[in-house]
Amino acid sequence: MSLLEYILLFCCVLAGGLIPYFFTGYKKKTLKLVLSFSGAYLLGITALHLLPEAFQGKSTGIGYWILIGFFIQLILEIFSKGIEHGHIHPSHHLNWTFAFQIMVGLSLHAFIEGLPLANYDTFHHHLHEGETHYNSFLLGILLHKLPAAFALSSVLLMSGFKKQTTLILLIFFASMSPLGGLVGDLLSLDSIGYQKLLGLVVGTFLHISTTILFENDENAHHQVSVYKLLAVAGGVGLALLSS
Repeated sequence: MSLLEYILLFCCVLAGGLIPYFFTGYKKKTLKLVLSFSGAYLLGITALHLLPEAFQGKSTGIGYWILIGFFIQLILEIFSKGIEHGHIHPSHHLNWTFAFQIMVGLSLHAFIEGLPLANYDTFHHHLHEGETHYNSFLLGILLHKLPAAFALSSVLLMSGFKKQTTLILLIFFASMSPLGGLVGDLLSLDSIGYQKLLGLVVGTFLHISTTILFENDENAHHQVSVYKLLAVAGGVGLALLSS
């Protein structure tokens, strides 16, 4: 990853968190459609890119690492309360303890999924020599981090946190994926170690994308509206274009 991509990742996530500062009249249905699009894209790139590449190298037992990643995400949600899925909770549940739990869960998740970023293109080109590759992995992180940052900022502001405090927490959250990428680069993992790390991230992506799609139904009755269907089709279509 280039320095520009690190900056892009940080600034886009921060921008998503700053939206509630200036725009409070958003519609919940609009947020749900954005989440459906991002969840579908995330599932698409996981199935088309990350999952095949995790199994394509020399390492064995990648399925175990995928399962570990899946259950790590389950554990992290104990702290994050599903904010990475765009869930915005009523303000009477919010306090400083709750905010700390959210930051721990979201930050650990962001750090873990950032670890393969620095060397993803190198690993991809090693497996697919001569192919032109656009960083769909980076775009996948951006697309689901934006609504997560939006939800996090909304929760903090609704709970009475000062704007300055919320901004500090947003900056911390936005820096975690780039920090994970830097640490991943410093670790200098071989292809086998990188495969295992990619499997870990695949597990978290599978959990997040499917949770967004299945929990984001109208009135939780598994009714799929035409708009949601179009949003999902658009997300999968974008993933197909990047293949």
